[in-house]
Amino acid sequence: QVQLVESGGGLVQAGGSLRLSCAASGHTFSSYDMGWFRQAPEKEREFVAAISWTGSRLYYADSVKGRFTISRDNAKSTMYLQMNSLKPEDTAVYYCAARMRSGKIFRTTEYDYWGQGSQVTVSS
Repeated sequence: QVQLVESGGGLVQAGGSLRLSCAASGHTFSSYDMGWFRQAPEKEREFVAAISWTGSRLYYADSVKGRFTISRDNAKSTMYLQMNSLKPEDTAVYYCAARMRSGKIFRTTEYDYWGQGSQVTVSS
């Protein structure tokens, strides 16, 4: 079992920055690939970014590539999402997730554990 807790969300103006954190407890954090997903009102949950268990492979949705950076610190059992040049369309609840599977890393169904979510609101 892995417990995940997100923090760092909030309200920011367009063009601003936020950093989300995802703190993990329970099973060995370094064993899991980790991902960030987001869900806007009336929309399905969508992939944002993911990082392999070693941190050597990074994956991004096209919509955030060049603006968001995913990272992890296995010694602190924490994953991060640095979000720069934020846009109103980035407004959503952001979830972190963990998996030990080896399928498509951008699919929600590949993840075993989820956090409770952190609201990010970008005003225009």
